[in-house]
Amino acid sequence: MAKKVVATLKKAGEGKDFVKVFKAVKSKNGAYSFKEDIITGEEAKTYFNK
Repeated sequence: MAKKVVATLKKAGEGKDFVKVFKAVKSKNGAYSFKEDIITGEEAKTYFNK
């Protein structure tokens, strides 16, 4: 039987929450790729405005 792996981004007792965000980035030749980051919830509000 396979075991299920559960990853947590928040440890008990810490006050920050983390989110995983994906951003589409256009390269020089016109193709799109995706950039993946794990950032705090507060930074997520301004992440897509860059």
